Amino acid sequence: MQSPSFSALLPSLSQAVQKDTGVTGLDGSPSNIIFPRRRVSYSRQVQPLFNQTCALVGCHSQAETGDRLKLDSYQNLRFGIRGLPVFIPGNAASSELVGTIQGTWGGVDRMPVGRNPLNQNQINGIRAWVNEGGRDN
Repeated sequence: MQSPSFSALLPSLSQAVQKDTGVTGLDGSPSNIIFPRRRVSYSRQVQPLFNQTCALVGCHSQAETGDRLKLDSYQNLRFGIRGLPVFIPGNAASSELVGTIQGTWGGVDRMPVGRNPLNQNQINGIRAWVNEGGRDN
C-alpha cells in the first residue's frame, strides 16, 4: 500500500491548523475569553470568542459558501442564515445561538463541534449578551 504524498496531505493539514487556534482556557475550553456577568460587549467579548472558536475556516468563517452561518461579523450573526436570525434580542431561552452552544437545540450538534465545549462563563456571557438586547456594542 502506497502512502499519500506530502502535497496530497497539504489541504487537510492546512485546514486542521486553521481550525485549531491554539488558544485554550485554563479549564480546557477552546477560548480564554472571560465574560462579565452583565454589560457584555459584542466587540470586547462576543466577537473575540467567535474568532477563537467559531469563525474559522471549515466552520463559520466568511470563506464558507452556501447556507452556512457566518460568525465573522455582527451583520452576519444578526441576519443568520438566509436572513433568518439565530438569536432573538432579549430572549436567550428561545435563541438558536444559545441553544446550540449549550447543546440543547433539538437535532443540532453542540457547538463548537469536535472541540471542547465553551465553559459556563462563556455560555452565560452569550446568554447575558442576548438577554441584554444582542447589540453591536
